[in-house]
Amino acid sequence: MAENVVHLHKPTDPPTADTAPTVLTVVPDAPPMPRVPLWVRSGRTVKTAVTHENTKSTVRAVARHGLYTFNGGRIVARRTWDGRTGARYERMIRAAEAAGNLEAAEEWEERLQRFRAARHHRRMDLLHSPVDAAKGALVGTGMGIGGLVALGVVMAIANEDISDVITPISAVIEFIALLIRIVQVVWGPLISIGPFLALLALWSVGRKQQAAPQWALPANIRTGEGEPITPSIVVKALRDLGVPALRNAIKEMGDAGASMLGPIRIAGCGVEVDVTLPSGVATNEVQGRRRKLAENLTRHEHEVFITIPEAARTVRLWIADSGALDEPIGPSPLVTDETLTANYKTGRAPWGQDLRGDAAELSVYQRHLLVTGLSNQGKTAALRALALWLALDRTVQFWIADLKGIGDWAPFDGIAKVLIEGPSDSHCVQATEMVEDAVEEMNRRIEAIRKDPSIVFPPLIVLVDEAQKAFMCPAKGEDGRPYGGSKATSRYFMAVREIHNQGRAVDVLMWQGTQDPTDQNLPKLVREGAHTRASLVVGTESQAEMALGAKAVNAGAAPHLLRQGLDKGTLVVASDGIAIPAGQASITVRTHFIDDEPAAEIAARAKALRDGVTTLRVIDRDEERDALADVAAVIGDAARLRTDEVLKRLHVLDTAVYREWNNGRLKRLLEEHGEEPKKSHGVMVVRRDDVARALANRDNEGSASAAE
Repeated sequence: MAENVVHLHKPTDPPTADTAPTVLTVVPDAPPMPRVPLWVRSGRTVKTAVTHENTKSTVRAVARHGLYTFNGGRIVARRTWDGRTGARYERMIRAAEAAGNLEAAEEWEERLQRFRAARHHRRMDLLHSPVDAAKGALVGTGMGIGGLVALGVVMAIANEDISDVITPISAVIEFIALLIRIVQVVWGPLISIGPFLALLALWSVGRKQQAAPQWALPANIRTGEGEPITPSIVVKALRDLGVPALRNAIKEMGDAGASMLGPIRIAGCGVEVDVTLPSGVATNEVQGRRRKLAENLTRHEHEVFITIPEAARTVRLWIADSGALDEPIGPSPLVTDETLTANYKTGRAPWGQDLRGDAAELSVYQRHLLVTGLSNQGKTAALRALALWLALDRTVQFWIADLKGIGDWAPFDGIAKVLIEGPSDSHCVQATEMVEDAVEEMNRRIEAIRKDPSIVFPPLIVLVDEAQKAFMCPAKGEDGRPYGGSKATSRYFMAVREIHNQGRAVDVLMWQGTQDPTDQNLPKLVREGAHTRASLVVGTESQAEMALGAKAVNAGAAPHLLRQGLDKGTLVVASDGIAIPAGQASITVRTHFIDDEPAAEIAARAKALRDGVTTLRVIDRDEERDALADVAAVIGDAARLRTDEVLKRLHVLDTAVYREWNNGRLKRLLEEHGEEPKKSHGVMVVRRDDVARALANRDNEGSASAAE
C-alpha cells in the first residue's frame, strides 16, 4: 500500500514553467452608463423625425398644395374683380404715370371712361330687363303652346284620331318630367362633389401660377433650374436689384410692372427683352449690377448680357438658357465644306456664331484688324481662322510675322510671301523691317495711282501675331532709333501708324494680335487706328476700353466679364464689318476653332489655287548671309524673275544687308560665279538655271580647293 509523503519544508528551487502556478487577474466590471432620461430620448426622436428629409418633403408638399388652392382662389377673385370693375385700368394708369409716360396714362384713362360708360349702360338695361323678360316668357310660352296644338291638329287629321291633338303637348310634358327626375338623381352627388371640383379648379390655377412661397416649391424650381423667363420674373429681378428709384416705381405700378417690358423674344440659345426704365433710373445703374441681376434671374453672370439700344432710358437684356453657353459650337464651314471660296472685296469670313446662334460673318475689305486679350484664350486661333478663309482668294498676298514662333502659322508656308517665326529681339527687328517694307510698298502704290487711277493692286495683308513684342523690343538701329516703343522715334510704331493712315486706300492692311493690352505694349494711336477691334477676356474694364474703345464699353461691351479659361474663343467685336443689332456698339461672337491638322488641309486647298508662291523664311540677323543662296531662295520655283523683283525680294529677306543693292551689284554677284543677268522680251531677268549653275560651280570650286 502506497504511502503519501507530505513535505513540510518550503521548496527552495525556483518553479519551472511546468510547475509554476497559473495566476488569474480579475478585472472589475466597468461602472454602468447612466441611463438617458426619457425626455432626452423623446426629444432626440422628435428632432430626428422633424428634421428628416421625408418629413421636410411632406411638409413642403402639404403647404405647397394647400397654398396653391388658397392663392388660386385669390387669383380667381382678383381676375373676377378686374373684370367687373375698372381696377385694371387704374393700375395701368398708375404704372404709366410712374414710368413718366403721360401719353399712355391718358390713353388708359380714356379706356377707363369708355368702360364705365358701357357698364352704366348695362346697369340701366337691367332696370327694364325683368319686365322685358316676363313679356318674352309669356309670348314664348303662348307661341310654343300654339305651335304644339297646331302640330297636334295636323297629326289628328293625318291619323283620323282626335286624341292626337294633345300628343305633342303630352310629349313635352313627359320630357320636362324626365329632366326633373334626372336633376333629382344628379343633384345630391353634384352638391357633394361640386365643392371638391371647385377646389380642384382653384388648385389648378394656383399650381399654374406657382402661387406658393419659394421654400415650399419643388427643388428644381427653388434652385431655378430650367426656370423659363417670364415678365413677372424679370420685373421681380429688377425690383430686387437694389436701385431705390426703380424699386419704388415698380411698387407704385402694382401688378403692372410688366408695362416696362417689351415682348420677350426667343434669341438663339436664350431670350431677349427691352426694358424701358422709369423716370429717375439711369441705364448705367442697371449695367453696374449685372451679377445681381443675373442671380435674381437664377442665371450665372456670364449668361446675362446688358446692352443699350437706341431708345432713350432703355436697356436690352439677353438671357441665356441655363448652361447653354457652356456647350461648344459646331465646326467651321471651312472644315466641313471643301468647296467654300473667299472673296476679299465682297465676301464675309465665317468666323463663328453670335449669342443667338446665328452665323457671325466678318467682312475684311479695307479694314485694319486688332485682336487682343489675355494669353492662351484663342487669339491666334481667331486670327488664323480669318487668314485661312482669306487665303482661299488667290489674289490676296500675305506677309506674316509670328513672334511666338511655335508653328501656329506654319501652314502659310507656300501661301505667304514672307514668314517670320521666332520670339527673339532679332525676329522683332525683322518684323519691324517687314512692316517698313509694307510702308514702302504702300507709297509705291499711291504714287502709281496718282499717275494712273485705273490701276488695281492685289490686297496685301501685313500680319503680326504677338505684336506686343515688337512694341516692347529694346533693340536700336544703326541710327540710334529704337525698334520698339510708343513714341515718334519708334520704328515699328511709326510704320504701323503710316499703314493705318493711308494703307486701306491701296489695300495694304495691318492685322495685329496682342495680349494683355497696356498703354506701353499697345499705344492708343495704334489701337484706335484699327477698323475692326475684337477682344477676348481681359483683366479689367480699363483694358476693355483699350481693346474696344470707351464708346463700346459704355454701351455694354464687357470682355472683362468673360470667364478666363472657360470662354476661350469668345470675342467681343466692335466693327462695321459684322452685323450688329441696331442700337448696339458691339456683338459677342463665339469663334470656330480650327485645329492644326484641318488648318493644314485648308492651307493645302489655298496653295492649290496659287501659282507656286515661294515663301521667304527669314533667318536670324546674326547668321552670315550667303548672297548667291539668297538669290536662289527668292527665285524659288520660278523659271526666271525680273531683276527688280529679285532685288525687292532680297530687300524683304534682309533689309539691312540688301538695302543698298541695285542692278549693278546683282550683276557683279552673278559675274563672280560665271553668270550674269540676261534679257527676256527686252527686260533684264535672272534665270533659275543660271543661278543653280553658279551655285554648282562654286561648290565644285570649293571641293577642288579642299582637295588641294
